[in-house]
This record gives sequence, C-alpha cells and structure tokens, in this order.
Amino acid sequence: MNTDYLKFLKQLLVFSAILALLVAAFTFLLPAAYVSPAWPFLIPFFIAATLLSYYYLLQTLHKRFIKFVNTFLLTILIKLVLYVSVMILYAFTHRREAVPFMLGFFLLYLCYTVFESVSIIRDTPHKPDGGEASSS
Repeated sequence: MNTDYLKFLKQLLVFSAILALLVAAFTFLLPAAYVSPAWPFLIPFFIAATLLSYYYLLQTLHKRFIKFVNTFLLTILIKLVLYVSVMILYAFTHRREAVPFMLGFFLLYLCYTVFESVSIIRDTPHKPDGGEASSS
C-alpha cells in the first residue's frame, strides 16, 4: 500500500480520536436537548468517506493536473450528495433530533474537510520555482 496513504490513515485516526474525545466531552457537558445520540456514529462515517475520497485523489495526484482537478471536483460532488442525503434521511426519520444532528454533522464536516484539504495540499507536488519566467 502507498506510504502516503498509510501516513494519512495514521494521521486521520489520531485526528478522529481527538474529535471522538471532544464529542464525548460535549455529550456529557451539553444539555440533552443539544445532543444527538447519532454523534458517535458520525465519526466512523466521516472516516470512511474521507479515506475513500483521499484514496481516489491520491491515485490521480501524480498524473495530469486536469485529471486530478476532475477527480477532486467529482469527489466533492459525490460527498455533497451523500452528506445531504444522510442529513435529509436522518431529519425525516428523527425529527426531534434533527437540529442537534445537523449541527454536529456540520461541525464534523468542517473538521474533516479542512483536515483532508490540508493533507492533499501537503501531498501535492510543487514546482521548485513556480514555473514562471523571470522578467529581468
């Protein structure tokens, strides 16, 4: 398996463990009306979505740039549809817990999106001088 992917997996698991501790703390500290019982299940969901997305992005990272951009946009679209579907489905089936669920979902979405974006930017090969011609 690719060393970049294994490195990302380790970092993702550490990041997720920290988020799990924060979710547990919020579950005990916040009033019950602001807590969704689904919060602990969101972390494995986001881990799986992030791992799949990163895997496909990593496959195209060292190919043509346009292929990487297309894959990046496609993963964003697929995740958007998946995430909205999960939120709508949960909101219709658990109306009383819809707002706390969506708030927790949104916060975890932001955390995992920032984490994945930083990771993919860090793993993107950069040209040493930016590839621009000098004007001197």
